[in-house]
Formats: sequence, structure tokens, C-alpha cells
Amino acid sequence: MKKIAVVTGTRAEYGILKPVLKAVKSHPKLGLSLIATGMHLSKEFGYTIKEIEKDGFKIDAKLDILHREDTGEAMTRSMGKCLVAMADVLGRIKPDILLLLGDRSEMLAGAIAASYMNIAIAHIDGGAVSGSVDDSIRHAITKLAHIHFPTTKGSATRIIKMGEDPSRIFIVGAPALDTILNEKLFKPAELSKKYGLDLSKPILLVLQHPVVTKANAAADQIRKTLDVIVKLEHQSILIYPNADAGGRRMIKAIKRYEKYPFIKSFKSLPYIDYLSLMGVASVMVGNSSSGIVETPSFHLPVVNIGSRQEGRERSTNVIDVGYKRKEIAKAIRKALYDKNFRERVRRCKNPYGDGKTGPRIARILAKTKIDSKLLQKKLTY
Repeated sequence: MKKIAVVTGTRAEYGILKPVLKAVKSHPKLGLSLIATGMHLSKEFGYTIKEIEKDGFKIDAKLDILHREDTGEAMTRSMGKCLVAMADVLGRIKPDILLLLGDRSEMLAGAIAASYMNIAIAHIDGGAVSGSVDDSIRHAITKLAHIHFPTTKGSATRIIKMGEDPSRIFIVGAPALDTILNEKLFKPAELSKKYGLDLSKPILLVLQHPVVTKANAAADQIRKTLDVIVKLEHQSILIYPNADAGGRRMIKAIKRYEKYPFIKSFKSLPYIDYLSLMGVASVMVGNSSSGIVETPSFHLPVVNIGSRQEGRERSTNVIDVGYKRKEIAKAIRKALYDKNFRERVRRCKNPYGDGKTGPRIARILAKTKIDSKLLQKKLTY
């Protein structure tokens, strides 16, 4: 039986990974070891480790490494702390494969530690394109990884162009679609009662994260978005940003808008609730990757603000805007009331898979032979 260690550091990432965790856990030839770190252990960001435990997953290691300051320097120290802790944990767990998702610093720390400890690395969502520092971190993990699980054909092509062996690359789709297409979501009436929503009126789902390369502008950026929300006076579900540099400054700004009765803010939401809200929302506003990857499955219009998702493959439901208030307001009105655009959204298709990603990844991991040929990587050019 192969032991698969999986790292999760944020609420959103765990929600995306959950179908993969279930598939690995239930596979007869695989054993799951779960490492929780980052925002999961912070009460400031919702202490979301309780969601993992509620779902019945055994947590093999808890790494409390989250920085307390709101700067790039603090993020760097946090990653260094994570790297040291990851070496200790991997030395104790001794996994055959370390499975990582995406582009966060916790994943990079895990990839570096596993590389030096001769542990095979599998990476989900390599080859994607986006803004901020995320691109560089994601590509660095790709170069350290031995097995690649891109979500689209375009991402697979970019991984090949980075000199990776095509025989190690498997297009699996986005794990989030497994939950959307296969799990039971909340009914509109249940959401209306739980979140106090009037389903006959527009509902805005707002989630905006800091852009690390523009951390000093983060508070001003969210204020501009929220000024528009206040002017429109539509009922809004607002979720706090992540813990990257600038995130706490954004939260401080958000608190000044919580006095408005039509704005309901949350440190975090269970992933099923979040997906279910996409089903009743009229438009999503912000810069989350979920606005690109998950929303097409709900035919939900998205107003994507700024550069954080720049270059990411997307469907026809997305309106890209800058940070100007008038531009954001115009895009929200278009998403709500433009009949031609809404018809295009109604017909949009999700380019990120078929809802079978978790079992697909588990099967590939079970069949992968771990030997010196796999561990000794070579450029293909």
C-alpha cells in the first residue's frame, strides 16, 4: 500500500481537495496522511481545521506556522518555519508520495522538503496562468514535482514547454467539479433561511483577496469594491480574504462596511455552503480563482477585479475590470441586467473537467511506480 501525504493550508484549498482525499482514502492500494497548516489553525481566519475533522478525516500533523504580521517579510518567515516543520513531519510520516495543490507557500515548502528527502511529489493544477507571485510559486513547484495533474489541456502544454516529461503529465480536470457535479448541495429555500436572503432580489457573492505584489494597495482596492456594493445596496454575502500580505489590512477595511444591513460578512464558509450560494447568487464579485473555475458550472456571472487571475483560462461568464469604482459598478449592472450577456452566461461551458478528478488521481497514484527513474528528473530539451 502506498502512503500518500497531502498538505492543506486554507479553507478553499481543502474544499477543492476534498474529493481527492476521499478517493485516496477509499482506494484499496493507497493510505492517506493529512497535514494541516496555515489558515486552518488560525481563529482569526475561522479555525477551519474543525471542518476537516467534522468531515471525518484523521489529521496526522498540525503545523502552526501562520505569520501574525501583514507583510511579505512575515510571509517569508512563515514559509521558512513551514519548511522546517515539514521536514520533521515528512521524516515521521515517511510517505511514498507528497500530493500538493496549486501555488501557496505551504505547498512550496512541502515540495522543497520532499525533494531533499527523496520523496516523490505529485502536483495538482500546475501549468495554470494567473497574476501576482502565484505564477512563479506554481511554476517552481512544477519544476520540483515528479507527477503532474494539470486541470486543462492548455496547462498540460505549458508544463511540457517547461521541459517536463509528457509521460508524467495527466490531464485530470479540476477537483472542485467533483463536488459540484456529484455532491448534494443546499436547496435555495434552505440557503434563504440560513443566510437571511430574499431570493426574489439580486444577491452578490463577494470574495476579494490581496495581490501580494501590490499588498500596500490591498485596503484601498477592497474599499473601492465595497463602495460600489454600498451604492448599489444589493444584499451581499462577503467572505474575508486569505492571510497573504495585505489580507489583514483588507479585513480592517471590511469591518467599516459591516454596519450596512445588506452586507453579511463571514470569516469563512463551509465549502458546500459556498458552492450552494453560487447556485442562488446573481453575480460573483472579486478576484478568487473559484470565480473562474467553479462558477461556469452554475452559469453564474462573474465580475473579476484586477490582475490576480490574469491569463487564467476562463469561460464566457467573466467580465474583467480594473479597480475603478465606475468600472466595477458598470460591470455588476451588466452582469445583472444585460440580456445578451446573461444569455451568453446561460450557455457557458466549464472548461475544467467532468467531475471525475478524484478517482482519476487516485488510480494514477496507485499505478505509479516509484523508482530512481521517477525520482531523478531530467529536462526534455
